[in-house]
Amino acid sequence: MSVTGRAPRDPRLDFFRGIAMLIIFVAHVPGNLWANYIPARFGWSDATEMFVFCSGFAAALAFGSTFTKANFAYGTLRIGYRVWQIYAAHIAMFIFIAALVYAATSVFGETRSYVDQLNLSWFFDNPGQGLIGLFTLTYVPNYFDILPMYIGALILVPAVMAMARLHPTAALAFIACVYASVYAFGLKLPAHPENTEIRWFFNPLAWQLLFFTGFAFAMGWLPAPRISRPWVITAAIFVIACIPAANWGFAQDVPFLRWVREVIWGIQDKTDFGLLRYIHFLALAYLALAVVNPRLEALRSDWAKPIVTVGQNSLAVFLLGMGLSRVAGIALDQIGRSTMTFAVVNIAGLTIMIGFAYWCTLLKRQPWRHLAAAHDARNRLAPAVRHPGADRARDGAGSAHPAPAE
Repeated sequence: MSVTGRAPRDPRLDFFRGIAMLIIFVAHVPGNLWANYIPARFGWSDATEMFVFCSGFAAALAFGSTFTKANFAYGTLRIGYRVWQIYAAHIAMFIFIAALVYAATSVFGETRSYVDQLNLSWFFDNPGQGLIGLFTLTYVPNYFDILPMYIGALILVPAVMAMARLHPTAALAFIACVYASVYAFGLKLPAHPENTEIRWFFNPLAWQLLFFTGFAFAMGWLPAPRISRPWVITAAIFVIACIPAANWGFAQDVPFLRWVREVIWGIQDKTDFGLLRYIHFLALAYLALAVVNPRLEALRSDWAKPIVTVGQNSLAVFLLGMGLSRVAGIALDQIGRSTMTFAVVNIAGLTIMIGFAYWCTLLKRQPWRHLAAAHDARNRLAPAVRHPGADRARDGAGSAHPAPAE
């Protein structure tokens, strides 16, 4: 009789999440030469889109069945717990990095203020007001804006699932209406307690469109796209056509391309997730699927395992990477910037992140439980251990002449 095992985990989600985590590290190292070669330099979308889409897809896999197979209340409670986890991670990351840059400024402040580099001077000048803003998410400096945006998208999950109870189309319409309201009514969230002009750099009411696109694919509300040659060619032409205007290093010297950037700037806006970014990401994702789908087993091979492992521990690796990128920037300031130092610092950072991901995976597997279980099994099977003189003492207990003591 054959036994049906659990279906193997689809490696595509973890692979692309892992790629996004590694790119985010490279992109956030200040003055990083390697950042000139990340996808954001060659198109309108970047690793942030990859992260948000994959997060939405993963959220559906993690929580969608609770809403549909258990009940709405438990699904909402699980979302609430996840929101709390992300919120706590955001607070911890901010405090750690703030302490890091303060310490670095204290040590190397004669040449550079790392507090000013992250625009945290106001926080240190107004710690009480800053802490209140930090904990209420009304103070969200640019470097610390991805997780709050993720929180905002997660909070909408119960509302979207409630609409899906009517019909998946109602859920999709709700998502589209929330996105449209950003442009219709100028909905934004304040990011500074004293300056109302400063808003969250990633507006969650806009970015939820991409989050729930991934969510909808995972839930089956949107059909998986069929890979066809004409659409692959169309997507490739569009992505290639975007490169000249998207690459500022090239476009700044060409008047026509500068004009193109001015014309389309509103629809590629990053804060409110312009539709051009959305279309560009979907085209890239379609091309990625066209390449990966016929080679799915390759993502389970040894060469891909480090990247997949990073993707399986994306939150922990993201937190490490954001702090590590500041350390890398400080290191480059001290040792100088050259081809060699860029290579050393970037490779070291990426290696640490991959090693950390493997460590997280080891802890998730809880190998000590297997050792403890094996220890208990050995104890149950082993004969009782007695004191060397116990048997003789017992035998002599009924005799008038007990055995002499040893």
